[in-house]
Amino acid sequence: MPMELPSKLPHVGTTIFSVMSKLAQECGAINLSQGFPDFPIDEKLGELVHTAIKAGHNQYAPMPGIMPLREAIVAKAESLYGFAYDPEHEVTVTAGATQGIFTIMAAVVRPGDEVIIIDPAYDCYAPSVELFGGTPVHVSLDADMHFDADAVKKAITPRTRLLVINTPHNPSGGILRDADMRAICELLRGTDILLLSDEVYEHIVFDGEKHASSILYPELRERAFIVLSFGKVFHITGWKTGYVLAPKALMAEFRKVHQFNVFSVNTPMQYALAEYLKDPLHYEMLPRFYQAKRDRFLIGLRASPFEPLHCEGSYFQLADYSKISDEPDLVFAKRLATEYGVATIPLSPFYKDPPPGQRLLRFCFAKQDETLDNAIEKLCAI
Repeated sequence: MPMELPSKLPHVGTTIFSVMSKLAQECGAINLSQGFPDFPIDEKLGELVHTAIKAGHNQYAPMPGIMPLREAIVAKAESLYGFAYDPEHEVTVTAGATQGIFTIMAAVVRPGDEVIIIDPAYDCYAPSVELFGGTPVHVSLDADMHFDADAVKKAITPRTRLLVINTPHNPSGGILRDADMRAICELLRGTDILLLSDEVYEHIVFDGEKHASSILYPELRERAFIVLSFGKVFHITGWKTGYVLAPKALMAEFRKVHQFNVFSVNTPMQYALAEYLKDPLHYEMLPRFYQAKRDRFLIGLRASPFEPLHCEGSYFQLADYSKISDEPDLVFAKRLATEYGVATIPLSPFYKDPPPGQRLLRFCFAKQDETLDNAIEKLCAI
């Protein structure tokens, strides 16, 4: 008889991202589901990797990351947010942002702890909490997809260990502004609650808005693990390279776990990124680059039966399909892929308890213009 293993995550299946990307491949649909670009990376960045390999940087990197990259990260953060982390003790390079998030949960969450998660939420947060014996406490954005400080305040208990925030937000495309961040300061003031600030889309903010990083707020910075991503910034999601910033005492606990679940991150990529970061234009151009794609997709979408919501940041656009169908979002998303040739992500998997009657899909517009135009043509034909 085959052995049976009791599941530690009995309610978790394959992620919706894998499901919809697989469906797109099977039926030949245009893939606007999973959040990865379909355009090439900067040739210079590829050449820098090749140079690093030829120079012999092919063995284990130091556990926290190579010092030139950590120093480049510190310089970038200081130039943007006016605060200098200690590269020796407060910066760790990770195998992608998701590994950073998982490691944070492993380092701080204990059985009985509660972790407040803002729904709709990236799907790795809650399972990571549960694996380490914690309880996810889900608080929804308000009806307009804005941060609801009062709802978060009501969710805080003596068992609250961690608050997770995400700006720019996946999947809503919203951003936290200064008023929101100051409200979070007030919520956490006088408590020992830690903050996980997921800021992987930090440079993809539109319409002249500024990214309200937790780094800017000393009350938050002193209790925050800040998670960032090179994959999202430089269109290299397959490199799975990110980093975490945190005060020395918090980072010491993070590294205790990091050294055993990853130890170190791809060495030649680190050398390439350290050199590439020396030119700030490589990330300063991103708001303009992605806003042009947002606007191109938005103009097309408005000519379709879909009703787009406002996108303030990230490279995701939500749209309401109520005028087309009253089917549940997963059912409609699968039909949209198989019958109309466009793969998207339904919003309900991002919630513990999806709002009744919500009919929203998430489109990724980090695509070539031709891809977006072809998708729009299909969506307008519905």
